[in-house]
Amino acid sequence: MSAETFPAIIIDREGDGQKVSFRSIDETALPPGNTLVRVEASTVNYKDGLLLSGAIPLIQSFPMVPGIDLAGIVEWSDHPRWRPGDRVIANGWGLGERHWGGYAGKCRLDGDWLVACPDRFSAKQAMAIGTAGYTAMLCVLALERQGVQPDDGEILVTGASGGVGSIAISLLARRGYRVVAATGRLSEEPYLRHLGAASLIDRAEFAQAGAPLQKERWAGAIDTAGSHMLANICASLRYGGTVAATGIAQGADFPATMYPLALRGITICGVDSVHAAVELRQTTWKALAAELDLGLLKSMTNEIALADVIEVAPTILAGGVRGRIVVEVGT
Repeated sequence: MSAETFPAIIIDREGDGQKVSFRSIDETALPPGNTLVRVEASTVNYKDGLLLSGAIPLIQSFPMVPGIDLAGIVEWSDHPRWRPGDRVIANGWGLGERHWGGYAGKCRLDGDWLVACPDRFSAKQAMAIGTAGYTAMLCVLALERQGVQPDDGEILVTGASGGVGSIAISLLARRGYRVVAATGRLSEEPYLRHLGAASLIDRAEFAQAGAPLQKERWAGAIDTAGSHMLANICASLRYGGTVAATGIAQGADFPATMYPLALRGITICGVDSVHAAVELRQTTWKALAAELDLGLLKSMTNEIALADVIEVAPTILAGGVRGRIVVEVGT
């Protein structure tokens, strides 16, 4: 009896670069792991775009199935936490870089990397949230841990029409914060106001080198850009303000000075979604299940087939994707 086959996106090394293809494989091709998940859905994040493009050499072994997120059902497990039929989510932990990820019909991985999918979410809804929404909530929680309150002043969110930004805006607005959305696409104003943004600002105001200490404007910020954007945010935070920094869409450099830290006591919170402890992941998904407006989530989500992911990757790198993309993997 032949083994069951399922679709997968495979990245192979080709010369000094890589080649991406869509083809069928079976379980015998999967790497080792103590838990086998039938993947129902995945998503497309900025990092997925990087993996598929090869623009940055992130992949550590070939061949590789990309996809840093997945949601599905456990088929088999030797892990004490999981049983066949359990609904689970995985993100981070090197999926798509060091270990085969979610762009395949099945994934065999370490059960320690999984969290239970909240009952409130279907697999597709969980992936509409995905790493982007999970990271957005991590950022919101980071601001609150630093004492940033709704009455303290405006909160700036960069990359506002992207995945992290879109969900961050909706979460902050629901908690009573006044959100200013920084975007390079001011035509998205109706969409961003629908999510809860009180006003918009052109990201070009932050894109170039600025003064090391600027007028105090923001009580807090969530930044997905890095580089000059993050430096200018730090320079314009109010005294004691906090920025949750979680992306490098503009660049990985940080051309800033010590002045905002030493003279205004600001806090820069680095937010990592890849290696966060299981307990923090569980807390974050519980908060998302309690607070996220599913109607708004639907309004910011588009759905594509697994075979279409390869074509979408360049668009997300170019900043041309609004909100979230759900990838239907299971058949």
